[in-house]
Amino acid sequence: MGMIYTITLNPALDRTIMIDRIREDVSNRISEEHSYAGGKSIDVSKVLKVFDIDNIALGFVGGFAGRELEGRLLNEGIQSNFVRVSGETRTNIVIHEKETGKQLAFSASGPEVKPHELTQLIEMVENFKSPEIIAIGGSLPLGVSPEIYRKIITIGHRLGARVALDVDGAALEVGLQAQPNIIKPNIHELSELVGRDLNNRGLVLEAARELNSKGIEIVLVSMSAKGILLVSKKCEYLAVPPEVEVKNTIGAGDSAVAGFIFGWARHSDLKRSLMYAVAAGTATTLRPGTALCEMRDFDTILQHVRLEVISETK
Repeated sequence: MGMIYTITLNPALDRTIMIDRIREDVSNRISEEHSYAGGKSIDVSKVLKVFDIDNIALGFVGGFAGRELEGRLLNEGIQSNFVRVSGETRTNIVIHEKETGKQLAFSASGPEVKPHELTQLIEMVENFKSPEIIAIGGSLPLGVSPEIYRKIITIGHRLGARVALDVDGAALEVGLQAQPNIIKPNIHELSELVGRDLNNRGLVLEAARELNSKGIEIVLVSMSAKGILLVSKKCEYLAVPPEVEVKNTIGAGDSAVAGFIFGWARHSDLKRSLMYAVAAGTATTLRPGTALCEMRDFDTILQHVRLEVISETK
């Protein structure tokens, strides 16, 4: 088996603050706080580690926050190989109000990446050793064009890797031109991509099939509690999770990507990989703040994921 690499160009320290109740114009006392290494594909790395799948995380880090992020990954047993930049890694803040269960999320923009730092990352990708899967996700840092995604995907294919791309907007449009093997838009992102409202399953399927015809092997469309739709040229499946008490949705999509990659890495069929994706994403919603899925929750939920075969050709 080759190595799995994850790439997060704009990682963050995610700081979760727990407050009993938020009150205006007074000093709100923090009852708990936690910090995590965060960013879309860093979350993928962390969930893969829960599944005991080794991987290496890449991206840009800088300053004290960047050093803390690397240290936290190291403590979690995750290898990393970040490019150091002159700016400071961003800190995102999530405030969780215990009495109501409400969350407020504040995302920072992050440091500017210089052209020579960008080139250093590309050289790292070109020197990947036996890459099997490359997972790319998250926002672009200041100073970086969406073209970076097309470049990384092209290099990944040249090295014989399968590539998963989880971005949106202009970055997704540009990245699609290099034909990643898998993308995971939600319905809103897919609607934006195809330029029309997708208000029923038939329209979602039609939009995903358009992307298949443009060379995207697998389109995963996340639909919150309604599950995840998998559309490829040979099969179309819907996996639906059981009803759960949702405490948080942050990181659920990233966990779903990790669950699917877990299936890919174990050479499971697409049905099983999709069920892993749904179970991992749903397991993360059981955890408050920016905490991610745990194995015991994943195993329990997986037993209750319902799979529907929409179409299938041998």
